[in-house]
Amino acid sequence: QVQVVESGGGLVQAGDSLRLSCAASGRTFTNYAMAWFRQAPGKEREFVAAMPWSSDGTYYAESVKGRFTSSRDNAKNTVYLLMNSLKPEDTAVYFCAANPLPVYDDNYRRADKYGFWGRGTQVTVSS
Repeated sequence: QVQVVESGGGLVQAGDSLRLSCAASGRTFTNYAMAWFRQAPGKEREFVAAMPWSSDGTYYAESVKGRFTSSRDNAKNTVYLLMNSLKPEDTAVYFCAANPLPVYDDNYRRADKYGFWGRGTQVTVSS
């Protein structure tokens, strides 16, 4: 069982920055595929960013590319999502997801490829 806990959400103004953190349990974190998803009120959960494997690249949704940066610290079993130039449309509950094995090909965009999820952290961007 992998436990995933997000933190760092809050209320900010448009143009501000915010950094989310996600800690995952387990001794083989280096092999974990990690991802961020978000869900706005009345909308489906959508892919934000993913690191399918620790030695692979980081992939982003088009809507956040150039503004959001995801990184991981394997020594701390933690991934981060740095969100710059926030917009009101970024308002959502942000979820961190983990899979104990790498996620290959374009499957990193699929929520069902991640077996463990955090409870989410609210990000609200006011205009």
